[in-house]
Amino acid sequence: MSYVGEPSQETITHNCIICGQNKEQGIIIISEFICEDCEHEMVQTDVMDAKYPFFILQMKQILYKKDA
Repeated sequence: MSYVGEPSQETITHNCIICGQNKEQGIIIISEFICEDCEHEMVQTDVMDAKYPFFILQMKQILYKKDA
C-alpha cells in the first residue's frame, strides 16, 4: 500500500474506486486508488451499517478485475 498526495510541483489526480471522483490524496492498494475521504469513511463504518456491503463490493474490484 502506498500513500498518494505528497507535496509536489504538479497536481496529479486519481480516480477513486469507491466514489468515482478525481482526488489528489489517498492510498493505492495494488493498482487501485482510494481517496482520503472514502478511506476515512470506510474505517469508521460499522459492519451493520447499510453502506458496509457497498464498500465490500467496491473493494472486490481490486482483486477481481473485469478484464482478468
